Amino acid sequence: MMTTAVDDRALLARTADGDRVAFEELYRRHAGWLTARLQSRCGDPELADIALQDTFVAAWRSARSYRGDGDVGAWLWGIGIRRLIDVLRKRRATPMDPVVIAAMGAGAAPGEPQFGLGGGELDVAMQRLPGELRAVLIATAIDGLTTKEAARLLGVPQGTVKTRLMRARKHMQEALS
Repeated sequence: MMTTAVDDRALLARTADGDRVAFEELYRRHAGWLTARLQSRCGDPELADIALQDTFVAAWRSARSYRGDGDVGAWLWGIGIRRLIDVLRKRRATPMDPVVIAAMGAGAAPGEPQFGLGGGELDVAMQRLPGELRAVLIATAIDGLTTKEAARLLGVPQGTVKTRLMRARKHMQEALS
């Protein structure tokens, strides 16, 4: 059964009121996909697990800050990716190899979207980007990181991220026109 946004919002509202059962249900609904995305971004299951736990602790503490607009899953992902960056920063982990980030989605079944873009021309254009450009585009446009955060995650200077992002946008515009 698919989770509806309304159900998630209700669970989050109950969580804000201190309802642990609602919070546990919210965790059950979202922990799986969130774990997979965090692991695909850092390549270290242990660090991804720490980030996941930090995400849900933050969600428990700040459930009242959810404004009710937008998807609860997107709200959780925003917390999660920033928690992952915090964990990576604290651990001084080796920056991610852009090739690893660029290879994300390679396990998708034929005909399924690989980058969460609904498939079609956009997914095909993403697949055709050179790996270092795809990594920057995924980190910034899909994951919503700033260029500074993406630079830290990828282990390259912020100026390099900006240049690659500009090139990636140009490639995408050409591919989609």
